[in-house]
This record gives sequence, structure tokens and C-alpha cells, in this order.
Amino acid sequence: MADSSFDIVSKVERQEVDNALNQTAKEISQRYDFKGVGASISWSGEKILMEANSEDRVKAVLDVFQSKLIKRGISLKALDAGEPQLSGKEYKIFATIEEGISQENAKKVAKIIRDEGPKGVKAQVQGEELRVTSKSRDDLQAVIALLKGKDFDFALQFVNYR
Repeated sequence: MADSSFDIVSKVERQEVDNALNQTAKEISQRYDFKGVGASISWSGEKILMEANSEDRVKAVLDVFQSKLIKRGISLKALDAGEPQLSGKEYKIFATIEEGISQENAKKVAKIIRDEGPKGVKAQVQGEELRVTSKSRDDLQAVIALLKGKDFDFALQFVNYR
């Protein structure tokens, strides 16, 4: 019988992020506490730019955006937001969406699977993802449960389960 496998990836659906951003922009335009503070959120190339005329208001924009991401099922671990910076009279926060598992993080995950996972489970790094294979599907389920129980500083998804 062939080995069963699944891939561990760190991907974010761009359309969902875009929808969360548009919902945030709409809420900012309608909420009373954002009137007259020049609050805005938009794409700036590959980054997300949040602006307002005070540090508290720009942090509130980030908070609204984070709540919209959560509602859309996107892990906040994928969002890398900087600190508010004063630019002229405006405060700005630049945020990026992190995708892919770095080599060192992939090695950490593979080591956890080797050390704590069931015997006979193999993990190999393939670019920005990790392929986990085993003869037993139960062992693969155990690996998924093990990794879900760990607290990584990056988002993980399990795909291509076969």
C-alpha cells in the first residue's frame, strides 16, 4: 500500500485579506469615533498602510482590521504590523502579510515531528512547505494534533491530505 501524506503550508488567501481591508475601510468611514481624524486603510504595493492623525486612532484602525481578519478565518500570526510612526502630521502603521514557512521554521517543525511524533513518520522540507509522509493515516492524524497543540509564531495550514 502507498504511503499517505499531507503538506504543511503557511498561506493566506489574498482575496480574504482584501475583503477584510475593504470592510475595515467601510467601518472607519461610518464610525463616529473616526470622524475628522483622517483615518484610512489601503494597500500600498504589497504592504497595508493605516493612517490617522493620532497614535491612538491609528492603533484603533489596526484593531478593527485585526478583528475583520479573525472573522474571515485568517490567523493574526500571518499579519506583521509595525509600530506607529509619525510622518508629518500623520501617524502611519505599515503591515505585511507573511506567507511561506522559512527554512529555519520548517526545520523546527520537522524536528518536533521527529522527536515527539509517532515512529515511521517522515518530514521533508520542500521549498516553503513541509511534506509529511507515513504508512499509517492514524499517525498523520496524530502529527496534525501534535502540531495544533504547539504554539508557533507563524500560521500553519494542513493541505493535500491523501
